[in-house]
Amino acid sequence: MLRLVALALLLANAAYFAWSQGLLLPWGYGPAQQSEPQRITQQVRPEAVRVLRADDARRVEAAAASASRAPECLQVTLDEAQLAAARSWLEANWPIGGWSFELASEPARWIVYMGKYANVEMVNRKKGELRQLGISFEPLSNASLEPGLSLGGHATEASATRQLDSLAERGVRTARVVQERAEVKGQKLVLAAVDDALRPRLDDFKPVLAGKTFKTCR
Repeated sequence: MLRLVALALLLANAAYFAWSQGLLLPWGYGPAQQSEPQRITQQVRPEAVRVLRADDARRVEAAAASASRAPECLQVTLDEAQLAAARSWLEANWPIGGWSFELASEPARWIVYMGKYANVEMVNRKKGELRQLGISFEPLSNASLEPGLSLGGHATEASATRQLDSLAERGVRTARVVQERAEVKGQKLVLAAVDDALRPRLDDFKPVLAGKTFKTCR
């Protein structure tokens, strides 16, 4: 009896070996084929593929990040005191026909504000705490309030105060309501097509804006 069992096991092992090695494929038995030779024939210049070192990969990523962006329209509302300086700067530094002024006004804006902080590291730490509480934040549009955070903007002080009360119930203790900007009546400066060649000039224009920032045209 033991001899029969041993013989059966030996035959079973032999059959499995033949099956696993594909020796029985001519008879329609064998494991599923894992290789896909058709993909090899579809390769395009495989000899051009090369492995990059870490520093080379970073350079490639940096080049991709700085790729040309499409021109964009930017706008900012200036008060009467800023118009003359802005017009003078544009006439000397911006292409003719690339800018225009329109009569406009911006309502006052109130925000739930956290700051000022001593440095950017403290701002980042506070951002982490807010994320843990599930509270969103946004960048400031008033440079005089930096470094700090806005937890939301409102058209009225009362609306901002209601949000502050709600946030206090969720664990926010150091925020307060401030006026991010007063009502502005003046003219809206529109830069119609700011491309990669013109974007660097915006940094030189910042002192003329006195803390105001450009927004995408609506």
